[in-house]
Amino acid sequence: MARVRTGVRALRAVLAAVLGVSLAGAVAGCSATGGKRAEDARRAAAAEGRSAVNTPKWTFAMVTHSGDGDTFWDIVQNGAKQAAVKDNINFLYAHSDEGQQQAQLVDSYIDKKVDGLIVTLAKPDAMKAAVARAVKAGIPVITVNSGSEQSKAFGALTHIGQDETVAGEAVGDELDERGRKKALCVLHEQGNVGHEQRCAGVGKTFGGALQNLYVDGTNMPDVQASIEAKLQTDPTIDAVVTLGAPFADAAVQAKKSAGSEAEIDTFDLNAKVAAGLSAGRLGFAVDQQPYLQGYEAVDLLWLYRYNADVLGGGRPVLTGPQIITEKDAARLAEFTERGTR
Repeated sequence: MARVRTGVRALRAVLAAVLGVSLAGAVAGCSATGGKRAEDARRAAAAEGRSAVNTPKWTFAMVTHSGDGDTFWDIVQNGAKQAAVKDNINFLYAHSDEGQQQAQLVDSYIDKKVDGLIVTLAKPDAMKAAVARAVKAGIPVITVNSGSEQSKAFGALTHIGQDETVAGEAVGDELDERGRKKALCVLHEQGNVGHEQRCAGVGKTFGGALQNLYVDGTNMPDVQASIEAKLQTDPTIDAVVTLGAPFADAAVQAKKSAGSEAEIDTFDLNAKVAAGLSAGRLGFAVDQQPYLQGYEAVDLLWLYRYNADVLGGGRPVLTGPQIITEKDAARLAEFTERGTR
């Protein structure tokens, strides 16, 4: 019976954290005062690094395909870390933009016998065996961001992210609505299947002409120079689509240097992109809500360990796409500045 009582206390705490009210307050009609006290308690617990549950101190590790300095993954980590505090989780993070090195990092966490793994499958062939080893070792795996098509086949519980093809199609539609006729899709990571799907999606719905431009995303001056050269060579290009927020600014600078009139649009959102939208330097951004990807990945692993819950019903849990324009930027500025959008 003691174990049952512990579970009830944990459930009460989770409900209080999520709903901002105490369970008793909900039954009694939930006064505004009671809700405020519960919310204040939740915020105090988060500020002091205290969890909202009394489940064991499980260790979850996240291994992504991020390169160094990519602000997108800072936002993913922010979400994961906040969920980890709430769920009493010891959160570990590692990354490599090289597929084999990413797989080796997964192997190192398997050897450490972590209680859950979160991985990206930007280069699924390199990751397949490592994910299989984790599953065989009894470690639950959730995939995020990339690899929705391979996630279930590899043995993951579920996938959290946006459908990259659908996101690309949304961009193609938006370009058409803006009257664009010739677009450049800038791919900054060779071999990333998600990036290929994005540009292919754009081409599927865009009524104009689309060209792909491959650049070295680890070398921002090279990114800018490559885009600038393309714009100088072909002045009929009237839209440039970058596949990550850090590359949007490089495209803006390239446009300026080339004397181009092309609109700069981008996948993903951060504070700099929000400012660029507000100032009119960018046309639109495609937000896949990276904070939500990190937060939900940790939370769903916790739910699986605690209650054998699985979301998605065999389908990906979608966090995007959402088209963000100048009219939305001011509303999101507060969130981008604090690193949650």
